[in-house]
Amino acid sequence: MKRSRRRFLQLLGLGLAGGAVAYNWPHEGILNPCLKMPVPTDLLEHDLVQSAWDGINPNNFRDVHTHLLGAGDSDSGIYLHPSMQDVLSPAQYVRFKFYMNASCAETQDGIDRGYVYQLTEHMESFPVGAKAMLLGFDYNHNEYGVADKDKSPFQTPNHYVQKVVQDNPARFEWIASIHPYREDCVEELEKVVHGGAKAIKWLPPVMGIDPSSERCDRFYAALVKHNIPLLTHAGDEHAVAGVENQEYGNPLLLRRALDHGVRVIVAHCASEGMGADLDKGSNEKSISNFKLFERLMSEQRYEKLLHGEISAMTQLNRIGPALKTVLRRDDWHHRLLNGSDYPLPGVMPLFSTQTLHDKGYLKATAVEPLKELRRFNPVLYDFVLKRHLAWKGKAFSTSIFESKNFFERKKTTTEG
Repeated sequence: MKRSRRRFLQLLGLGLAGGAVAYNWPHEGILNPCLKMPVPTDLLEHDLVQSAWDGINPNNFRDVHTHLLGAGDSDSGIYLHPSMQDVLSPAQYVRFKFYMNASCAETQDGIDRGYVYQLTEHMESFPVGAKAMLLGFDYNHNEYGVADKDKSPFQTPNHYVQKVVQDNPARFEWIASIHPYREDCVEELEKVVHGGAKAIKWLPPVMGIDPSSERCDRFYAALVKHNIPLLTHAGDEHAVAGVENQEYGNPLLLRRALDHGVRVIVAHCASEGMGADLDKGSNEKSISNFKLFERLMSEQRYEKLLHGEISAMTQLNRIGPALKTVLRRDDWHHRLLNGSDYPLPGVMPLFSTQTLHDKGYLKATAVEPLKELRRFNPVLYDFVLKRHLAWKGKAFSTSIFESKNFFERKKTTTEG
């Protein structure tokens, strides 16, 4: 039976968690039930949920990693690679179906509108002042700065993200995405900064960005000029199929940005996969990307530049040494930010609240309320879960969840 279950999930193409899903039968089901909002009052007022806000000012709460997805079935301008909706490309097709189920986006008004509506409803369960930061996503570009749609699983244009935020500024802020090889990358940065973007998002293995390339230098200089941080994925990437450049997720490649003076936020704290120890040479034996991130965090010169972000670190494939370390290292906590990586908390097989208890991160009394909360609101679940995690008495500091001030941009003298 165990072998048949493993094979079933493998056939579904659920490589979303780097192989973790294939070897863990989902305790909380395979599909998000998409229960009708709002969250029941008795659940929203549960001590577990209410106590999660202890010591946190909701006005300063930001979810810094919230994807804005869709199918391009409105005037959004979203691009979706044909394989995402082609049953003959199961690895991509199944992923997209799970993301849409996770976000409950497939409605009679279309996927684009359904996604925004559902996410807005989720945020209404948060106290007034709390906001999610929506991510743009640029195309893959080749070395000449030309967009390559065939290598781009999707694209969420900056102008669309900005519009969604303008329609609901009480619940959302935004993070733009600009490929640094683009000829107009500096001009586009100035445009999005003027439009209120708080940061820039990269996913190097998918977007085809080598963060150590000199092609990035003029963009790094512009980020410093405008005092805009870079939120960049590090570690292996499994959310889309067929990633060609996993090596671009090596956190050591970010030294170039840091040495330019860019404030860098490393998504997921690079907590997945192995990378070459480039400090010792490209032919050195690979070690965990998280260990490489840990090395960077220990360097005093990067104290005010390098930051980590804890989205996805409670997924089944990441709840080992990396999660234990970020919980235990309270000397890091002033340099960490919280993100949900929504809609991933709604992909039911990726997380197991019961497993987190079994492995010693969570009290038994928290399991059932959290599981029920997730069925209604995976964004709120992600926050409440993290607030109740602990490892050997160490828990996440409240400062991790109050990141508003981190993104407050001060005009630099070079801007005139």
